[in-house]
Amino acid sequence: MATLTIRNLPDELIERLKASAKAGNRSMEQEVRELLEARYQKKSDLIKAIKNSWKELPETSAEDIDTWRHKGRP
Repeated sequence: MATLTIRNLPDELIERLKASAKAGNRSMEQEVRELLEARYQKKSDLIKAIKNSWKELPETSAEDIDTWRHKGRP
């Protein structure tokens, strides 16, 4: 595994990271790791999340689309 060093972080940011880590009962290192993993998801996980979000969309028929094209959306 690789190691990453980040220099010159503002003190305010460090304090927020420490507070967030403490609230989650994690080390600051683990907090940053989880933040990075959440921000930079694996491509397969991102695709799965997008597909799951499509399930929340209302059903749309070809007739609905044709109506929108010719009359505009309501």
